[in-house]
Amino acid sequence: MYPEELVAPMRQDLVTAGFEELTTVESVDEVLSQKEGSVLVVINSVCGCAARNARPAAKYAVENSEKKPAKLTTVFAGVDGDATTKVREYTLPYPPSSPSMALFKDGELVHFIERHHIEGRPAELIAQNLMAAFDEHL
Repeated sequence: MYPEELVAPMRQDLVTAGFEELTTVESVDEVLSQKEGSVLVVINSVCGCAARNARPAAKYAVENSEKKPAKLTTVFAGVDGDATTKVREYTLPYPPSSPSMALFKDGELVHFIERHHIEGRPAELIAQNLMAAFDEHL
């Protein structure tokens, strides 16, 4: 587990942009068990090499896409352990990956961006991937 003072600014980065934190198994189930609507889940991370571009990419995609998920959510890997594990059950068959981004529509996972699609890529390229998924699935 990471100390809260370390992760607080990274949490706040997404919360300020309108993402709801899912910190419990119950909150994850409540959101992801819905059979109608769309949800974006950003699995946040302290990993500087990937997360520093993941958060700006998610925010940019949401701010600049004509089509947007109805609900924006986030869990924090390494901090919200049970909630993150529960999200990862919903993102099977993909292996655990953080940071990562999952797009759900009507209760089904329709797009997943794994860490290896984030790491080493600029935020703009990651955002384009996410925006293309919004256009295709929403």
